[in-house]
Amino acid sequence: MTKKELRKIYKEKRSQLTFQQAEKYNDFILINFQQLQLPFISCMHTFLSSEKLMEPDTSAIIRYMQFKNPGVAVVAPKIDFASGKMQHLHFHEETELAENKYGILEPIKSSFLDAKEIDLVLVPLLAFDKKGSRVGYGKGHYDKFLATCRVDVIKIGISFFAPIDAIEDIDQFDIPLNFCATPEQVFEF
Repeated sequence: MTKKELRKIYKEKRSQLTFQQAEKYNDFILINFQQLQLPFISCMHTFLSSEKLMEPDTSAIIRYMQFKNPGVAVVAPKIDFASGKMQHLHFHEETELAENKYGILEPIKSSFLDAKEIDLVLVPLLAFDKKGSRVGYGKGHYDKFLATCRVDVIKIGISFFAPIDAIEDIDQFDIPLNFCATPEQVFEF
């Protein structure tokens, strides 16, 4: 299937999840995420989950990473829509947030961090395939951002659903994941 077809299908699949199903899936995703043998992480980039988009919840993974990696710097994205670039702002529980034009929460008053300092990225997605290719929301923000990261940055997707066999229209700018955590297991690519 193509990215466009997958976006439609997986947005619909997410919208059909009940709150209880999503909570259960989030618990299993965290359990599976905890099985990853990750090196010490000094800086982690994470998307801030949108309830409106029924995204997997990143908050428990953030807390787990803070426990496992004392002193880890956590940054969250802020999109500069004029340039299309993603900025990385320090994030903690007291960080002031505001909705962007897509209804996604972003830090508004926080210090910036360079992409080269990031060790691990939690990558949002709608669907992914068995090779680690992903379908995002279609704006290309994460692929542009990941292209600016160090070669050794760890890219982890989080999904409520298992992978499909293949995404038909992957292009040269699409950056694959290293792992994807689902309620059933962690996939390694």
